[in-house]
Amino acid sequence: MPVVEPLQPSGAVWWPDHRTVEDANLTRFMRALGVDGFGALNERASADPAGFHEALIRFLDFRFQRPYDQVLDLSEGLPFARWCVGGTTNVVLNCVDRWRGTERYDQPALVWEGEDGAVTTWTFADLDRETCRLAWGLRRLGLGRGDVVGMYLPNLLQAAAAMLAVVKIGGILLPMFSGFGADAIAQRLNDGRAQALITVDGSLRRGKPMGAKIVADEALAHCPGVRHVVVLSHLATEHAWNEDRDHWWHELTAGAPQDCEAVRTEAMPADDPFLLMFTSGTSGKPKGVVHTHCGFPVKTALDLSICMDLKPQDRFLWMSVMGWLVGPILVFGGLQVGATVVLAEGAPNYPQPDRLWRLIERHRVSYLGLAPTVARLSMSLDEAALDALDLSSLRVIVSTGEPWTPEAWNWTFERVGKKKVPLLNYSGGTEVGGILTGTVIHPLKPCAFAGPVPGTGADVVDADGATVAPGVTGELVMRSPSIGLTRGLWHDRERYLDSYWSRLPHLWVHGDFVSRDNDGMWYVHGRSDDTLKIAGKRTGPSEIEALLMGTGLLLDAAAIGVPDPVKGTAVVCVCVPPPGTELDTAGRTLSAAVVAGLGGAFKPARVVFVQDLPRTRTMKVMRRVVRSTWLGDDPGDLSTLLNPASVDAIRAAHAAQHAHSAA
Repeated sequence: MPVVEPLQPSGAVWWPDHRTVEDANLTRFMRALGVDGFGALNERASADPAGFHEALIRFLDFRFQRPYDQVLDLSEGLPFARWCVGGTTNVVLNCVDRWRGTERYDQPALVWEGEDGAVTTWTFADLDRETCRLAWGLRRLGLGRGDVVGMYLPNLLQAAAAMLAVVKIGGILLPMFSGFGADAIAQRLNDGRAQALITVDGSLRRGKPMGAKIVADEALAHCPGVRHVVVLSHLATEHAWNEDRDHWWHELTAGAPQDCEAVRTEAMPADDPFLLMFTSGTSGKPKGVVHTHCGFPVKTALDLSICMDLKPQDRFLWMSVMGWLVGPILVFGGLQVGATVVLAEGAPNYPQPDRLWRLIERHRVSYLGLAPTVARLSMSLDEAALDALDLSSLRVIVSTGEPWTPEAWNWTFERVGKKKVPLLNYSGGTEVGGILTGTVIHPLKPCAFAGPVPGTGADVVDADGATVAPGVTGELVMRSPSIGLTRGLWHDRERYLDSYWSRLPHLWVHGDFVSRDNDGMWYVHGRSDDTLKIAGKRTGPSEIEALLMGTGLLLDAAAIGVPDPVKGTAVVCVCVPPPGTELDTAGRTLSAAVVAGLGGAFKPARVVFVQDLPRTRTMKVMRRVVRSTWLGDDPGDLSTLLNPASVDAIRAAHAAQHAHSAA
């Protein structure tokens, strides 16, 4: 059956060749379902979500210890859809156990590189053995089904084993960023009702030994529910020891059986939780997002493997941390497909500014995950040095985190991918995985998405929930039950309903502004709560930031709206210039670029220069923090900030502007 997709959309810069389309996982999936195009696949999924997901599970060969009786139960309504009812499974069954007895079992599962350049490789057999040993040790401590176990580990091979071991025994994994302070750790452990924590004595961060156990101990002084702490010996740092609570990893696992078959994988109800991810809120406590044994892996495989073509032969690198959703996507998603996951300790720009790109060359990475901000920051690298690197192993680049600017997208497509590697946009959230996706069978337009992930029922609607025409910006919603959607917020049913389901009846409101063009391609314009309405005209900050970055004068920029007595809202541009920039001249040029692009109504009230913008550990710019700091409001949860000093710098810039205006 031929696959029918638009061949010549206006503005396309890349087209798949016949072989790429024929070899695509998406093509095989559509043929298995008997549909002739991506649009038809989405229509099929929306019209018959139960049938679509049943076919998806079969196609993925997703495994159960006991088959389910009913694939989808909507008796409690869309917000509380239940999946694979009556079946039992385990994520570990589908990520590790399935490879026993196959050729893949003795091939690389994980390749790790430390900040110091040390490289270690684990096969699937190695990973299975380490997972089983730790699972055996955790069971010795009395941990098991339904117990929440926190993980406070950097990007080490053992972090993957810890994630899998907790899940293997039927526990619920609570990953936390390895740079969190004690308060953030304590809040998540207490809110998660954790009974145990897995951490490390210390690790390197930008070349400096950093103690983790000592920070964990400070947090645990306020966590009476945590009964056990497992400590990995990695980099000796000073810390205390509680004989009644603390256990060295190597001692806990010392007597484990050599035969992995002797350490059972717990058969869990398919829709039971296995993953608890806390996300930052603009106010109040972080929200605990719940993912299940059947939901997360099936949806992640749909996103990564079917839509974005991750294959077993790929080497998969995505510079992130285990405390954000990308970490579990990398580990659970990559291993389920059978790909080799490349883990790197530390940051993408240390010890060399171009470390990310060196990693690709050294480890022959074929499948790269990338945040647009990392690309924006890489644009300042020496062009000759970048061109000297061999990046020819790259087959697919996927990106998520925030909207692209056209300059950064084109730089990545042209300089990194040499106009040959598809750069696929991927957007969604911790609560659901992907909602919009690119594919390798569609032509590419800069910054665009091919369309919705099938099974989400994504739509663009107005304030009343009605579908809007192409070219009109509206709210991103989901109309269909998605198997990957969170089963609620951890012990907070009302907050879940209020946060996502209360604005429009029977619709999941995601909080992004999006639009579609006449070719059916989609665009994300930023968070709907970031949107600027200037003199009655509405735009997203990304449009203004694209104009600022297009001048070539900046390393990064954030556009925010502030109250204005005349316009209602005025634009403030908070910009990061390279060293040596003549700021007065740059400020005038930047302001003029915004006016030229959007009109005089959008002329910035202020162009402010700072050394850096507030970022998450995945390098995403936190515009809500920029705005609230500038206005002197409470910025909400800052525990995920990479660079807290940037907040003080914005306050100082605001004070300097105020003093200058007063003078």
